[in-house]
Amino acid sequence: MDGYDFHAVSLSVSRLAKFYGQHREHISTSITLTLLFRSLGAAVFGIAGDLYGRKYPMIINLVIIAALQLATAYCATFDQFLGVRALFGIGMGGIWGLAASMGLENMPMEARGLFSGILQQGYALGYLIAAVFNLYIVPNSPHSWRALFFIGAGLTLAVAVARLFFPESRQFIEAKKSGEQATGKKKVKLFWQDGKEIMKEYWKRALYAVVMMALFNFMSHTSQDMYPTYMQQTKGFSPEMSSKATIIAKTGALVGGTICGYYSQFFGRRATIMVATFCGACLIPMWVLPSNWGTLTAGAFLIQFMVQGAWGVVPIHLQELSPPQFRSSFPGIAYQLGNMISAPAAQISSVISEGWIIHVNGEERPDYARTQAAMMAVIFSLLCFWIACGTEQRGSHFELAAAAGGNDESQNDKLRNLENFEMQDPPTPKGDVAVVENQRTKE
Repeated sequence: MDGYDFHAVSLSVSRLAKFYGQHREHISTSITLTLLFRSLGAAVFGIAGDLYGRKYPMIINLVIIAALQLATAYCATFDQFLGVRALFGIGMGGIWGLAASMGLENMPMEARGLFSGILQQGYALGYLIAAVFNLYIVPNSPHSWRALFFIGAGLTLAVAVARLFFPESRQFIEAKKSGEQATGKKKVKLFWQDGKEIMKEYWKRALYAVVMMALFNFMSHTSQDMYPTYMQQTKGFSPEMSSKATIIAKTGALVGGTICGYYSQFFGRRATIMVATFCGACLIPMWVLPSNWGTLTAGAFLIQFMVQGAWGVVPIHLQELSPPQFRSSFPGIAYQLGNMISAPAAQISSVISEGWIIHVNGEERPDYARTQAAMMAVIFSLLCFWIACGTEQRGSHFELAAAAGGNDESQNDKLRNLENFEMQDPPTPKGDVAVVENQRTKE
C-alpha cells in the first residue's frame, strides 16, 4: 500500500494537470514535495518504532496515510493538493523502516535474502495494483482520478486493521516479559544516550548508507515516476496502452526483486547489486530506442527486473548495516534522506524532457526517452561504483540484540558483544562447534 499510495499521483499526472489547469511538470512538483518530507516521517515513526515497538507506531502511521489519501481526493485547489501531498510525505516516510525491521527480524537468518526481495517488491506490487485500477476502474468511474485515491485510502486502512491481529516483534515481547525495559522519561533518556553512543561509532556507515540510498532512489524514481507520461507523450501511446506497459514492467520488477534478493544470500549483497546495475545499464537502449509497443514493453520489463533486482537486496543490506537496536530508525532515515536528495528526479526529468522537442509525423513531442536514457546511464554507473567501495554484514543475527532504551546496561553490552561475534563469524574447527553453540546458548 506504500507503493500504491505514492504512485497514485504518478499514474494520474495527465488527469491532474487537466483538472487543476497546470502543466505536467507542475504536477510533478507534488512528487518532489512528497519525497522531501519523507525524511521527517522516517525520523518520527522510526524512533517511535525503536522506542515503543513496531506494532502500534505502524498502525498509527497507516491510519494517517489513509486519511491523507482521502484528503487528496477532496483537494479543490492546486495549492491544497500540494499541501496535502507534502503532509502525505511525512506519513509515508515512516512505513519502510517499520516494515523492514518488523518483517526481517521475524524471519530466519538463512531466508532473509529471499524475504528482503519479497518485502521490497511490495512497493512494485502496489504500483501494479494501482496501474490495473487506473486502467480498468478510473476510466469508467464517475469520480475519475479520485477513484484511485478512494480505493487506496480504504485498502491502507484495511492493512492497519489487519496489523492489529499480528503480534509485536520478539525482542519487544521478551523485553517486556523480562522487565529489562525502563519506562517513561527514564526509557527516553536511556534511548537517547544509547543513540548518541551508537552514532559516534556508526556515523561513517550512516553517511555511506545515505549516499547509497540517494543513488538507489534516483534510479527508481527516474525509471518509474514519469514512465506513463513518457509512453504517452514521447511514444504516442494511449493512457490504456501505457498502463498495460506499466503493469508488464512491474511484473518484471516483482520477479527481479525476488530472484536477486534470494541469490544475494549466496553471492553477497554488494555483488548482486553490482551485477543488476551493470545489466540494467546495458539494457537502456532497448528501453528507449524502439517505437513499437511490444519491444518497448519488453525493454521496460527487463530494465525494471534489474532496477528492482538491485532494490530487492536493500532491506536486508540496510538492516545488517544498521546498529542492531536501531533497525527501524537507522534504515528508515537513511532511506528517506536518500529520497530527499533524489526528490527532484521526476521534476528534473519532466523539465528537461519538455524542453527537448522531437518531431514525429509532423507532431511536436517532449523527448523523455533521451532524458531518461542519459540520467539512467549515469545513475547505474555511480551506484555500481559506490557499492563496490562499500561493505556488507551478510549473516548478521541482529534479532539477538536488546531493544533500545533498556535499563540493564550490562545486558545490553552482553547482547552487543554477541551481535559482534555473530557478525564476524570467525572460522571454527569442527571439533569446537558444540562448544561455541553452548556458549551462545548460555549467553
